[in-house]
Amino acid sequence: MKHTARAFWLSSPGQGEIRDERLAAPADGEVLVRTLYTGVSRGTETLVFGGRVPENQHATMRAPFQEGEFPAPVKYGYLSVGRVEEGPDALVGRNVFCLYPHQSRYVVPASAVTVVPESVPAARAVLAGTVETAVNALWDARPLIGDRIAVVGGGMVGCSVAALLARHPGVRVQLVDADPARADTARALGVDFALPGDALGECDLVVHASASEQGLVTSLGLLAAEGTVVELSWYGDRRIALPLGEAFHSRRLTIRSSQVGTVSPAARPGRTYADRLALALELLADARFDALVTGECAFDELPDVLPRLASGELPGLCHRVRYAAE
Repeated sequence: MKHTARAFWLSSPGQGEIRDERLAAPADGEVLVRTLYTGVSRGTETLVFGGRVPENQHATMRAPFQEGEFPAPVKYGYLSVGRVEEGPDALVGRNVFCLYPHQSRYVVPASAVTVVPESVPAARAVLAGTVETAVNALWDARPLIGDRIAVVGGGMVGCSVAALLARHPGVRVQLVDADPARADTARALGVDFALPGDALGECDLVVHASASEQGLVTSLGLLAAEGTVVELSWYGDRRIALPLGEAFHSRRLTIRSSQVGTVSPAARPGRTYADRLALALELLADARFDALVTGECAFDELPDVLPRLASGELPGLCHRVRYAAE
């Protein structure tokens, strides 16, 4: 039935379940979307799954269509691709991306969905939210032709940044990660790879996305004088220690935060959230991004799979969730 749905809820930290939900018929200006795929944002969603969102970040970390409150019960997620079944004629039958949790069908304002270009497979479009984060990060970072750049942390966000930098003219790009298996991913994305101890130094720019203290320490150590680390990691409720004595001041190093919750002020004036997401979807026409999808499960398996993703038992990058046709 079109006006019923099944949704994944975090019932308590570390435990999820699938619940039946009733949907209202879409009103004027709304769309009914049947979900094709969702993606698990391994960094943020596993922190949410473990109940590790700091209390002072509960409002900031709300997803656009989240239901419930942190730590639980909460319906959370923001990488959804589906097909419009009801709504404005221009959208019916189109594949769309929406910042919606893991749910088989949903009703949202038409303004909340972005049409997936015909050149982008629906299965790849689940990466749009992650690539959007990478776009914003590079607007913040402002790499220059000829820059020596390292991306430390080969997760979804770090690999998306590296993939975009691979297109940037004249730069030296190296993906740095402690997992040697990331070398294959780097090769597929068209960038060099190094373990932390072998990474090339004297970088003008380092983008850090490992969400680890050691990764940020490594990033600082790779900088040339007056270089900048753009920090994309979100540490939840963890505190980290950094060597800000030593040569940090004499070498005039910079650590700059970047966060997708606002459009980078370095973007062209007037760029909106919608513009940024549409650009991310256009960039996903590049088949190299398929290397970021390293696992898939059926929606019904999600309550068993998410604990394994959170614990690291299931390694990899983006885990895609497949929904059965109804």
